[in-house]
Amino acid sequence: MRGRPAAYAVGLPQPPRCLVMGVVNVTPDSFSDGGLWFDAQAAVDHGLRLAAQGADIVDVGGESTRPGAQRPPVDEELRRVVPVIRELAAAGVTVSVDTMRAEVARRALEVGASLVNDVSGGLADPELLRVVADAHVPVVLMHWRGHADHMQEHTSYTDVVTELMAELRPRIDAAQRAGVDTDQIIIDPGLGFAKTWEHNWTILSRMPEIVAAGYPVLVAASRKTFLGELLADPHTGARRPPAQRDAASTALTTTIALDRVWCVRVHEVPANADAVVVAARLGTELAHGHERPPNEQ
Repeated sequence: MRGRPAAYAVGLPQPPRCLVMGVVNVTPDSFSDGGLWFDAQAAVDHGLRLAAQGADIVDVGGESTRPGAQRPPVDEELRRVVPVIRELAAAGVTVSVDTMRAEVARRALEVGASLVNDVSGGLADPELLRVVADAHVPVVLMHWRGHADHMQEHTSYTDVVTELMAELRPRIDAAQRAGVDTDQIIIDPGLGFAKTWEHNWTILSRMPEIVAAGYPVLVAASRKTFLGELLADPHTGARRPPAQRDAASTALTTTIALDRVWCVRVHEVPANADAVVVAARLGTELAHGHERPPNEQ
């Protein structure tokens, strides 16, 4: 049914609508809100607030993946995320850990994480897929062509959607070989990762092709640079700042949800939580072909 996810991941919430994943960046350098939640208690409070506002999943990450970002040592990433995940999970929040490292994934799962969100799709640390398989939890495999410090050097595509899907296929195979259950594999087209402004819009316009692969699809468009470019000041050409891109992000959530994606990853939850409910209701009407009576037209 249009507006409802085409596929769900076993072991995670399954409402009859697109899910909402709220972002908690426990970093000093994330592109949108770096430093705001770097303190562990501030991060916990923010995660609880996102859950109370309607986030189905709270995604906790300790490594910025903005273009040009440098990786923190593994001990520092653990220091950032483990206490936050422990507290959120203890409070009953469904928590995802945003990491490319097997050791971070392992520790996060031990303290209560329910999902591993790996933007490298298992390429950065192949051991991560075995950690996921052993824990019997879902994993997000994102399309990825390299770390943040050089990923924008790899933006050459003939057909971005066809090629990203072809490049995700070996990652899905690798997860299955590691023992990850097929119904716990989620894919992410990787908006902004080794993609140009034009590539991102092409991917969004062809989302039904990605959904048709049969896996739950996570889309992370919130506040990204291509929205800042679209909404640039008409006089100066300056990009719209990240914190002022939330209305545009919500608009995209509505269209993405109508395309039957599984989940949207967002920075601000309330408007997006409303958007997925609206999309689900509208999708129901579109699926049934309802028409208004003549006297209401």
